[in-house]
Amino acid sequence: MITFEETGISSDLLKAVKELGYETPTEIQEKAIPHLLSNDTDLVAFAQTGTGKTAAFGLPLIMQTDIKSSKTQSLILCPTRELCIQITRDMEGYSKYVKGFRVVPVYGGASIEKQIGDLKKGAHAVVGTPGRVLDLLNRKRLSFTNIEHLVLDEADEMLSMGFKDDLDDILKDSPEDKQILLFSATMPKEIERIANKFMTNPVEISAGKRNAGADNVNHEFYMVNARDRYSALKCLADLHPNIYGIVFCRTRRETKEVADKLMQDGYNADALHGDLSQAQRDHVMNRFRSKILQILVATDVAARGLDVTDLTHIINYNPPDDNEVYIHRSGRTGRAGKKGTSISIIHTREGHRIKALEKIVGKKFNKQNVPTGKEICEKQLFNLVDKVEKIEVDDSQIEQFLPVIYKKLDWLSREDLIKHFVSVEFNRFLGYYKNAPDINASTSRRDDRDRKSDRGRRGDRDRDRDSRDRNGDRGRRGERGDRDKKPRSSTE
Repeated sequence: MITFEETGISSDLLKAVKELGYETPTEIQEKAIPHLLSNDTDLVAFAQTGTGKTAAFGLPLIMQTDIKSSKTQSLILCPTRELCIQITRDMEGYSKYVKGFRVVPVYGGASIEKQIGDLKKGAHAVVGTPGRVLDLLNRKRLSFTNIEHLVLDEADEMLSMGFKDDLDDILKDSPEDKQILLFSATMPKEIERIANKFMTNPVEISAGKRNAGADNVNHEFYMVNARDRYSALKCLADLHPNIYGIVFCRTRRETKEVADKLMQDGYNADALHGDLSQAQRDHVMNRFRSKILQILVATDVAARGLDVTDLTHIINYNPPDDNEVYIHRSGRTGRAGKKGTSISIIHTREGHRIKALEKIVGKKFNKQNVPTGKEICEKQLFNLVDKVEKIEVDDSQIEQFLPVIYKKLDWLSREDLIKHFVSVEFNRFLGYYKNAPDINASTSRRDDRDRKSDRGRRGDRDRDRDSRDRNGDRGRRGERGDRDKKPRSSTE
């Protein structure tokens, strides 16, 4: 492992990254920075989201910029508005001591006139979404004439979002002698096509195994009947009182329904999907980043480009149709050296999906049982006790109320006082899970044979149940959340 000093970056950049808390380069930074500072060859780099890619290409680009020229010399393309803003902030942080360096973000959903005004002031680097970049180019408000470096960040995501034609146009219209830096977590055929068509003898580097999952992520799966999927999610949320994670759903409708159920059941949750306006989206994301929300329920499209740190869990309410999407989902946790958990809730006919995911991720998935009511209650109780033990007491503020409190509770013994105190927070969990059924689906060989041989009435009934589940069946069997006592997250 090398130090940032040994990567070859300037003293101004070194000072900035040290202030940002960067201690040693990540694997992708260690491989990419020295290469980019000493070569002008095209580069294909494979790295997961959250591995430090922005610094890997951003630091060399800043160092190679001719500050005396106001022309745009670097163009960084990324899939979403959020990622545009994040990359811009990072570049501004890196260039803190590089006097005169300017970076401008351009993206849809914001005033193009303001962005045109920002570009007129000069931009050494432009960070943008493909659609808005092309719009500005067609309006002749953004020039490619002096582009020396073109970065495709999260290239696989841009392609999966339908930006193929836009990327082709940008690559064709930019100077032939530019350096292309392509960063991707996976290697679909379209990435290979771009490399073969637009890049010249690209050097390939990789941080970890290509298409593989992050090393710090533990992969688990729970098998239940389709009708019990939400109940399983609820149990898992209760088993992890301090959860801070994203629940991925397949459709907007399912996203709304799951988020609504969680909110009705008292969890700090909300939804992120394509029907939200930009203002609504920003509001939800601000609440999630500030950890007012513990659980964000999202579609893959809506969550693309989100940069949220410290996620403890990723929960796949349904396994994705495309196995490579799973890599992007799970890669959102386990970042910056921290541990994370990716959970998949599957039904009995999706067991084969786990084998396929294990193959592409390169890791064993651990089968877990949905926790019992007793296990959940124990976890919640111990979490409550830990919070009480660690809470900071402001004596100056509470002292004036203590005499009345002492008098009011004087009749209780120490043991009874503890029981009463715990019951205030805990009774709802005890009531809800008192007679909770076991919702784990059997996976024995006999059951497997039964499922394969029974093609008749039971299979049709199960398919009907699955259909109702997908269409938002709110019947008795599908919703345990209709009980009178609905526990809230203990971290409200």
